[in-house]
Amino acid sequence: MNARTEVLSRIRRALTDVPGGERPEDVPVTRNYSREGTPAAGSAKAVQLLTKRLADYGASVRLVADEAVPTAIALTLAARGAACVVVPRGFPSAWQAELDAVRVLDDRPEVTVGALDRTDSVVTTVAVAIAETGTLVLDGGPGQGRRALTLVPDHHLCVLRAEQVVASVPEALVRLEPARPLTFVSGPSATSDIELDRVEGVHGPRTLHVLIVP
Repeated sequence: MNARTEVLSRIRRALTDVPGGERPEDVPVTRNYSREGTPAAGSAKAVQLLTKRLADYGASVRLVADEAVPTAIALTLAARGAACVVVPRGFPSAWQAELDAVRVLDDRPEVTVGALDRTDSVVTTVAVAIAETGTLVLDGGPGQGRRALTLVPDHHLCVLRAEQVVASVPEALVRLEPARPLTFVSGPSATSDIELDRVEGVHGPRTLHVLIVP
């Protein structure tokens, strides 16, 4: 008996007492994840932890007052010399007020991969951020765009509000719709080859800037 046969046999034995017509959704599963010792969602401690984790990964993080967001976006892009920036549908127009860069709106028709590769930066919002893992989660909603927008350009500037920051992965999953195209971003793109040499920018942006609005 090989390993595959053994595993399938164990599964069949474990399911012998399950009624034939029963569906997974017919049996509620209690998921009371422990939250003891974790900071409350949106709290200063949660934001502080997220900031620390993102910095550990090599991302640049700043806290910015709501009214200062347009200026912070413009200055961040100007500091990189970004002349062309991709803006997804639904990104707040007020936050674009001071942009000097050429805006490429990802509308209909959608921007091609080749055009995305020629842009300098992309600006997005997020669906939720996870403090413990230093992760930004995008679900393709307003201001976030499709997955290619945050995988092709070399620089990603992400703006989020403190209320979107949760402590743990279970808390984040409660806020997310699993059927949506979820992208989890934990710092700039980085990987290691077989000789353990770190390479950045292979499967995403080499540079990640995050602005958090308290």
